[in-house]
Amino acid sequence: MKISSTIVYILLIWISTPSEMIGKSKKQSSPIQRVDPPNWWTNMAEEMVELTFYGPNIQQYEISLSSENSSIKRISKAKNPNYLFVQITISKDQKPGDLIFQLRGPKKKLIEYRYPLLGRDGSYSPQGLNGNDLIYLVFPDRFSNGDPTNDVNAGMKEQGVDRSALKARHGGDLQGVQNHLDYLSEIGTTALWINPVLENNQPLESYHGYAATDLYKVDPRFGTNESYRELVNACHKRGIKMIWDVVYNHWGNENWMFKDLPDSNWVHWFPEFTRTSYRAEVLMDPYASDFDKNQMTDSWFDKHMPDLNQQDPFLARYLIQNSIWWIEYAQLDAFRIDTYAYPDQQFMKQLNEAIRKQYPNFFLFGETWVQGSSVQSWFTENAFVKKDYSSSLHGVTDFQLYYAINKGLTENFGWEEGFRRIELTLSHDILYKNPYNLVTFLDNHDLSRFYSMMNESFENYKMGIALLYTLRGIPSIYYGTEILMKNYADPDAKVREDFPGGWAGDKVNKFTAEGRNEKENQAFNFCKTLGTWRKNQTWFGNSNLKQFVPNDNVYVYFRYDDQHTVMCIYNGNQENFELKLDRFNECLKGKKLMHEVISGSQQPMGATTIVPARTVQIFEIKE
Repeated sequence: MKISSTIVYILLIWISTPSEMIGKSKKQSSPIQRVDPPNWWTNMAEEMVELTFYGPNIQQYEISLSSENSSIKRISKAKNPNYLFVQITISKDQKPGDLIFQLRGPKKKLIEYRYPLLGRDGSYSPQGLNGNDLIYLVFPDRFSNGDPTNDVNAGMKEQGVDRSALKARHGGDLQGVQNHLDYLSEIGTTALWINPVLENNQPLESYHGYAATDLYKVDPRFGTNESYRELVNACHKRGIKMIWDVVYNHWGNENWMFKDLPDSNWVHWFPEFTRTSYRAEVLMDPYASDFDKNQMTDSWFDKHMPDLNQQDPFLARYLIQNSIWWIEYAQLDAFRIDTYAYPDQQFMKQLNEAIRKQYPNFFLFGETWVQGSSVQSWFTENAFVKKDYSSSLHGVTDFQLYYAINKGLTENFGWEEGFRRIELTLSHDILYKNPYNLVTFLDNHDLSRFYSMMNESFENYKMGIALLYTLRGIPSIYYGTEILMKNYADPDAKVREDFPGGWAGDKVNKFTAEGRNEKENQAFNFCKTLGTWRKNQTWFGNSNLKQFVPNDNVYVYFRYDDQHTVMCIYNGNQENFELKLDRFNECLKGKKLMHEVISGSQQPMGATTIVPARTVQIFEIKE
């Protein structure tokens, strides 16, 4: 249901919270309070950019641009008189420097506005992601407080920190992440995914970052735009790529634009609050009702998260340009796209194509918290399942393998259970153009921690880590999983507890071996050994995978190419198992030596090998 913009403006409270403007007006009396994007660049793949001019009754001004190589293509008036959309064309011959706009008001008063057009030096090219990467996921508010001076900010609706309250802010920030980059490198991290850091000026639960109130401003309690860019640079110097966590489905209801919408059409409205069904399968279900489709895509994710209508062309351009701006400004390598199934899918295709046109090596993966491989694959590019478009999305979060590993390691072995659940899930990879682009994981900021899901079985934990690090895909490990942090997702967000040692005065510091107990050090060293080994095997991530149907509660698969062979063996039994090797001759090919990666031991190739109870062994097979 749509309601008129007039009603919306009466209902919504006026707000003016623009981010720091990069452009400057010649006179203080300028009607311009904000221009988005705050700057642009020369020599972009797309010559057109649409500037959003914002200020009280700005539509009463006439705007012109005098430039030899840039021109105004079109000026559009929003229903809200405080917005003007100015579409400009920037020629490939345009030199860096300010574009000078002239605004002439009702009294013929002339105002000059200088819009920064920056040059591109050509040194930056996104690295993207691939199967050789190991992603480390950080929840920034709960990782480390590197700058206590930003804990309190007078302009924020939620004040202060309270580490005793799990849904309050705890003070973690970008500097805290940067302080521990050596720790990330130590365990083999090659890519860093940080949950959203944009301004979330919400009165409650602003710590999580998924209700943005300004799309061009880092939340000051995390740092600044510049400090984020410094973190990216520090990561790149260590060989760590940067992943930006972005949300297109919704904003926070304190977002400055939602408080003064350009047009009511930017948001989906209902007579009363209507929550999404979260049933993504209706998007491809040939029998789905229009009612269910609309409830899935148009309803709100939560009461404080207005659902955006990406079919509006001005909103669509605003979101796409915002994404390109952040990639160029911060020199990012990949996007993790939150709630990917909920926005308009034609818009998502348009967005992905625009980003890939500008940055061919940039990597895009979406969160698809869905049931079933066919549903999950539907969102990826050129999927096997029939659909009338290709999403241009490289990959998605592999929830199906997550389900399989978490269930398979804790249930009795059977026809479809245990290791066979994992093998069956992988057999569905025919549905994807490139299953190696799937981002795999054991837990994350929304899910119960893996060690708890394994009932704190250290044997199951090690097998899960080994599966994550050696199966196909791009593995992602959640902060603290490497030191056995535990707890369940419901009801109090305990999976987002502070990393011990990230705050001055913490009783223990688990960033160091001295601060960890014996079992935590065993877990850390296990992750470090596999992560470092994986990082050094540059052939491994894109190598072939061949699996053998699990028998007798033993699962065997190989990763290999023309020069290398790795054999992974999992024994789920309570006793040692003598594994006959002749079944695997097509992969072993008469090689003579088995070097075990985790222990460093070696043994000659024989007719059988003994696999200890409840263990995983990873062998490099050598001549």
